[in-house]
Amino acid sequence: LFLAACAVGIGGTFQYGYNVSIINAPTQHIHRFLNETWTNRYHKALNPDLLTFLWSVIASVFSLGGLCGALVGGSMAIRLGRKGALLMNNIIAILASMLMGISFPAGLFELLIVGRFLIGINSGVGICVQPLYLGEVAPKHLRGGMAMGSSIFLTGGILMGQIIGLRELLGGEMYWPLLLSSSCLPAFAQLLFLPWFPESPRYLLIDRGDELSCVKALKRFHGSSEYVREMEDIQRESFALDGEKAKKPWQLFTDRAVRWQLITVIVMTMGQQLSGINAIYFYATYIFEQAGISAEQIPYVTLGTGACECLTALTCGLLIDYLGRRYLIIGGYLLMTLWSIVLTFSLTYQELYPWVPYVSMTSIFAFILSFGLGPGGITNTLIAELFIQSSRPAAYMIGGTISWISFFNIGMLFPFIVNRLKQYCFLVFLLECSSVAAFLFLVIPETKNKSFLAIKKEFHKLNFGRN
Repeated sequence: LFLAACAVGIGGTFQYGYNVSIINAPTQHIHRFLNETWTNRYHKALNPDLLTFLWSVIASVFSLGGLCGALVGGSMAIRLGRKGALLMNNIIAILASMLMGISFPAGLFELLIVGRFLIGINSGVGICVQPLYLGEVAPKHLRGGMAMGSSIFLTGGILMGQIIGLRELLGGEMYWPLLLSSSCLPAFAQLLFLPWFPESPRYLLIDRGDELSCVKALKRFHGSSEYVREMEDIQRESFALDGEKAKKPWQLFTDRAVRWQLITVIVMTMGQQLSGINAIYFYATYIFEQAGISAEQIPYVTLGTGACECLTALTCGLLIDYLGRRYLIIGGYLLMTLWSIVLTFSLTYQELYPWVPYVSMTSIFAFILSFGLGPGGITNTLIAELFIQSSRPAAYMIGGTISWISFFNIGMLFPFIVNRLKQYCFLVFLLECSSVAAFLFLVIPETKNKSFLAIKKEFHKLNFGRN
């Protein structure tokens, strides 16, 4: 199970975190490449406004690709299987890496845009399919920790991207095309290791009706003496579904039996993206400068934020099956509310006392810790648990679509919010975090150690009323 989680993660959410992270290091080098390419091609200098526009396209087209990936990820998981979809997804990553790598020697910045779009599709599919696979192969008592593999590899990808992007490694002017094309390495690693592991047993029995392959897969994952309990659980779910085929996303919106599960997914995915975590990274450089850290040293201090996220994902993975999902996600949002208040005050009085910048710096790390322990880690786990087999791929498509749209919107609107509200932007995030915490407190039950059918019954009263 552990090795399967690693094989799935290296080409799944790791790619998302890695490709979000590595684009920051070569910003100035790409600006220079755009200027030189434009001058050589049209024999005139590139307009500063057009330069800003082209850079914005290169940075944000990743989100558009992610949205497309989320829209097709569920369908790929149904048609090709969870494992087959992930393997096929690596072809997109390798093609994207090739295009980004040859963009500089070919003098075609358009290839960079297409490559970023394709690697966005790869990330969108990976974020959709990887938690689907992990949630389905894990036994009840390990499901939370296994599903946390998505967040662990995502944060690991961010940290690895920050390290590889240092100027001493591939962040220098000579090596940035290699940095952008290095995302082919996780793809090759998954193509090498994932074929050795079985397909999701739930997919094999419920979707394909292949009982023999299901038993073989369960024996591989759980051992020949322990697989019977999992087999019985899958058979009960298969019997309850009574041959029901996998649903399309629009069918979930008209299905009263999953109404509140769907509302919960929408609130959680929007809440995760709009929680203020992007504002934290935006303010991080400014706060580090105020604390007296030189501009040359800031990339190394920023590694601390990536390490902090990775550490909290690992900690959440250890705690999730002990404390439960409900306590961690609600507690995470409440702690983020608290640190939003502290940050608002500390940024307001940043220059009043010499020790205040250190309060701000501590608050940044505390906010990241709270995010990783709560919404950053638990959201994908809960999406896997709130739905039965026929609805789960469609739920991930809806959740992924909303997540990518929110990610794109916050990227577009956030600069305006900061310009208008300055440090008081954290009051907006405070309101958002507290509202999501209140909603989750009222709606979601604890899902720890419960079968998918038992969780569905928990929502029955909400969906159909007491009668």
